[in-house]
Amino acid sequence: MDTLQSKYKTVKVDEVKEWFKAAPISAFSVNGGACVKYKDLQIAVFNFERFNNWYACQNLSPAKNEMVLSRGMLGDHKGVPKIACPLLKNTFSLETGENLNGDLEPIAIYPVKIKDGFVYIGTH
Repeated sequence: MDTLQSKYKTVKVDEVKEWFKAAPISAFSVNGGACVKYKDLQIAVFNFERFNNWYACQNLSPAKNEMVLSRGMLGDHKGVPKIACPLLKNTFSLETGENLNGDLEPIAIYPVKIKDGFVYIGTH
């Protein structure tokens, strides 16, 4: 793993040590993504209306080493919510981080919760 990619680690809900307040819900478009910064990480956050859920993952594209996943296209693969990288169209599960159409390493996934009109992201 390269240096940038190695900073990103999936966080499961039961592993959350801190919920950081990312932004108000109104800062995120429906069915779109936005990037938030947490310490030295860039995290892509998605409000996916069709699934009535919020998702967060690393913003770093593992194939191109560019911070672009927040600008990717939302969709689903056999009912699994996914994000497609805007550069090479690699797709990743927003539930597990798994690369759905290739052999890239999975991306990091972060839990999201909504409280009092704000989006919170769980971290280690």
